[in-house]
Amino acid sequence: MPPRAKPVAPPKPMKIRKGDTVEIIAGKDKGKQGTVIEARPREKRVIVENLNVVKRHRRPRPIRDSGRMGTPQILPGGVFEIAAPVPVSNVMLVCPACNQLTRIGYAFKEGQGGTIKVRVCKRPGCGQEVDR
Repeated sequence: MPPRAKPVAPPKPMKIRKGDTVEIIAGKDKGKQGTVIEARPREKRVIVENLNVVKRHRRPRPIRDSGRMGTPQILPGGVFEIAAPVPVSNVMLVCPACNQLTRIGYAFKEGQGGTIKVRVCKRPGCGQEVDR
């Protein structure tokens, strides 16, 4: 009898989102700030603009259906530098109000159609809304 597959839990929502300004707190780019360009909740990783840059070697390859003239277009090859994903535990949000590293809490505020859950800065004395 084949082994049963374990049920996969749905991804827990991350507190860091696309567009947030974060600072890397561990790793080779520690202390640098950047903007999150992609969040991957299933992998618990984020891609930060121009940080954790790695080199990737690519071969030149033809592009499919590039044109009707018959000459194939070729994607150039070479060594490319791209931003690699960073574990979300290695980044920390920079509060837009107090401009310091902060943890994120949640608050409920009244809005159109009922209550809305918003992210807030957990620094003492700040407590400002992170979502704009």
